[in-house]
Amino acid sequence: MIEMRLSGSGGQGLILAGIILAEAALLDGKMAIQSQSYGPEARGGASKSEVIISEKAIHYPKVTNPNLVLAMTQEAVDKYSKDLPADGILMIDTTFVKKVPDHLKNVYHLPITERVTAELGKALFANIVALGAIVATTKAVSVESITTAILHRVPKGTEDINKRALELGIALAAK
Repeated sequence: MIEMRLSGSGGQGLILAGIILAEAALLDGKMAIQSQSYGPEARGGASKSEVIISEKAIHYPKVTNPNLVLAMTQEAVDKYSKDLPADGILMIDTTFVKKVPDHLKNVYHLPITERVTAELGKALFANIVALGAIVATTKAVSVESITTAILHRVPKGTEDINKRALELGIALAAK
């Protein structure tokens, strides 16, 4: 079982990213649960999407022992990485996160928003870049299934740029 928390601020598309990740797990024949929470602000407030993926039945729908936390903002690191074990994976967007907890050993410093803006012209696709990095790092779902799930959920006419964003995330994690 893998428990993941995708966190950042409202408007970064992390709820959608969690839904896509759970859908990809289902396409791979696995069990998956996705839940979400966000502050009262529509945009800009803290938000998180939690995804649990397992080969077996999942008996509790909330992340209690995260294996991975994606933090797209400093507030997200401060608020949502406290229960990440020392050997868990913290994946940060270095565009917005400057300080990480000292006890964490596996920190992926990825310039997600900076690179997607430079290469694709819009920060809008940062959530898909993050998904690529998560899939490349955890192998929780197949690249084929995440691609299918992304194409199923993104607006028509944006399929090619979203595929490029996914590939960018996979490449970022490989470095």
